[in-house]
Amino acid sequence: MALELGAALGAAIAIAVAALATAWAQAKIGTAGIGALAEDDSLFGKVLILVAIPETIVIFGLVVALVIAGFI
Repeated sequence: MALELGAALGAAIAIAVAALATAWAQAKIGTAGIGALAEDDSLFGKVLILVAIPETIVIFGLVVALVIAGFI
């Protein structure tokens, strides 16, 4: 099943924007997390969870891309 050009571009944009947003968020959270861990080692679990949360943005982007492409 071949995708039309518009659908393929839409799916690519959905993934690209989601990936860039996640990278930006993880960079900011990671930087702040390292600073917090330098002050207090007991925050490791909280920092780890906060770094992992933005990954859901990429999953949402993937779902949107699959819907645009017609696989879902």
